[in-house]
Amino acid sequence: MKTINAEISDKSPLGDDERARIRALADRQRRANGVLMRAINFVGTQVEDTLKMLPKGARGQIDAAARAALTHSYEVAAKSRSGALGQAVNTDRMHKVMATLSGAIGGFGGLPTALAELPVATTMIFRAVQGVAAQYGEDPADPETRLQALAVFGAGEDGEDGIDTSFLGARLGLSGAAVHTLIARVAPRFAAVLTQKLATQAVPILGAAAGAGTNYAFTQYYVEMAHVHFGLRQIVREHGEDAVLDVFHAALAKRQVTDRDA
Repeated sequence: MKTINAEISDKSPLGDDERARIRALADRQRRANGVLMRAINFVGTQVEDTLKMLPKGARGQIDAAARAALTHSYEVAAKSRSGALGQAVNTDRMHKVMATLSGAIGGFGGLPTALAELPVATTMIFRAVQGVAAQYGEDPADPETRLQALAVFGAGEDGEDGIDTSFLGARLGLSGAAVHTLIARVAPRFAAVLTQKLATQAVPILGAAAGAGTNYAFTQYYVEMAHVHFGLRQIVREHGEDAVLDVFHAALAKRQVTDRDA
């Protein structure tokens, strides 16, 4: 068994190319909350009063729906990748198309159908995130990769907080209890994002167009967050977590200063 010091010594120092890749991932995280996402957020704020008027029990449905959707996606997404149909719907483009159609159908009947549609949309996003993991050398069907895909849903509610870097080098437990613990940690942030999505779908019929747009935007957002998450994990495997995150957080801080001064 290797000692901790031996494991650390196995990691090679970061070179200029790796530092450039890390800074590019920091830029990617910043851009993830792009023009389309900001537009969706703006539309959502126009009808948020609809959600605020709902009884507390109904608002609590959003939190419960977030947990249920994540649990469903974790259990179903990997299985749905197999077979002819699973292979046919196995690209970022097809995931966006399916999520967009799902959002249109879900928004047609307002909030009730939007909540019912949520597990379908979340599964499409989860599958897209798994596809990104494969691009960085991880097995989408592996339980550890599925947990890391689940962790991507813990990205900040408006894109500013970005990915939760505490998951990057973590060995996540594979027991049922560990899965539920991770979902409990991720679900509140996901529910905060869903508030914007569901706000745009709260008005029947009109919500169909909004639902299509939000699902497209949300799929794109989490795909970008997945590139950051699994891109950093790939570099961490070669160079160690501390070195990679030092460069990543320094790049984020520099971008924030630049944005404020702009």
